Amino acid sequence: MKENNSYRETISVEEIREYDLSWFKGEIVVVDNPVIFSRVIKRLGCHKVLGFDTETRPSFRKGRKNKVSLIQLATDDLACLFRINKIGLPDKLVELLADQEVTKVGVAIHDDLRFLRNIRKFDPEGFIDLQGFVKNYGIQSSGLKKLTAIVLGFRISKRQQVTNWEADQLTEEQKVYAATDAWVCREIYQTLNGSN
Repeated sequence: MKENNSYRETISVEEIREYDLSWFKGEIVVVDNPVIFSRVIKRLGCHKVLGFDTETRPSFRKGRKNKVSLIQLATDDLACLFRINKIGLPDKLVELLADQEVTKVGVAIHDDLRFLRNIRKFDPEGFIDLQGFVKNYGIQSSGLKKLTAIVLGFRISKRQQVTNWEADQLTEEQKVYAATDAWVCREIYQTLNGSN
């Protein structure tokens, strides 16, 4: 991996506000039943690099952490939102998360994976945490909003972060937010790798 120091080390919140807002504009599939699941898992399996993120219903009680509600996996033009509060962790999804041949890229994924392993025991393989990866490029910032601005040159919204991810139906805003978070992880990795 060649080092590239043409990226800024960090960026301020004020500077990010000057960037244009962008978001995922591809196909978003909410996976909340076995029929949809079996359709999309095949499509994801054809890709070698996926963006990865999770969402958890916020807890406003100190010391209490809710279970992961949603797993997002994204390609350049497809984002799948797995509602694991409704479908659990099906075998084929666990196989994908344990497949070392498929690179899954996220930010601060240690806790996400720990919580998923509490739901179902498996050995996560093929994961890259951007927080460590970007240091090879001289980038010191580690939050997704800052990394997106530094590497991709646009800003993303974090407004939906503390919404109810276990609501009966996800809103359009929640879907776009969740898809965008996974997609930009993949885009950052691909850009740094010179694959975009």
